[in-house]
Amino acid sequence: MGKIGHGYGSEWHLLRYIGRHRGMLDDKVLHLLRADSIHWLDFPFGTRGKGQDDEWTGVDFVGQKSVQTAWHRFWPQTGNVQNWDAVARVKSRAGSEWLLVEAKSHLGEIQTSCGAKARGGRGQIVETMDEVKKALGVPSEADWLNGYYQFCNRVAALYFLLRKARIPARLLFIYFTGDSFPGGRTKCPKTEAQWLRALDAQKKQVALPAKHALSDRIHQLFLPVGGV
Repeated sequence: MGKIGHGYGSEWHLLRYIGRHRGMLDDKVLHLLRADSIHWLDFPFGTRGKGQDDEWTGVDFVGQKSVQTAWHRFWPQTGNVQNWDAVARVKSRAGSEWLLVEAKSHLGEIQTSCGAKARGGRGQIVETMDEVKKALGVPSEADWLNGYYQFCNRVAALYFLLRKARIPARLLFIYFTGDSFPGGRTKCPKTEAQWLRALDAQKKQVALPAKHALSDRIHQLFLPVGGV
């Protein structure tokens, strides 16, 4: 977790919704997922100083030793693993599921590349991404390491939970509209349509088919920073 901006940035807005407008957020998430209830996990307390909390990473929230062992075989534990902006449990008629949340408020947040080195787990990441792409019907030549790597490694984590660990889960991307950063140079979409144009470029490079094995478990939610 980086330094949270005061009044701006995806972390700020997500924590504000969870802390002060949870009823509104819950209603929108439950409607989107067609679920009945949601329980947000508390963040782990941090060890980096006063007021610094940690984030849930990888699949640490599961807690089962067998799952952690399988996860370590699936994804390298050196460097940065997936950091979740929020984690929740949702319940519906189908049962209880994990909900993994990634929030964005400016265009730079969706553009990331893999920084792992050959000695730092890059080979394992390549093998894992190839496995996930094949399972989802993505062309082998699609680049999942450069440009939109974060989106792809979140999809890989969802794939692990569902296919490897047999644990029900969903992935939710929250895109905030109308944010503004100090200095005014950060490109923040003002509308859902502006976000969708940027996400179209992501969709083309990642090359996920419109329908794939995880398509009904990856969701998008657009929220205005000023409320509705």
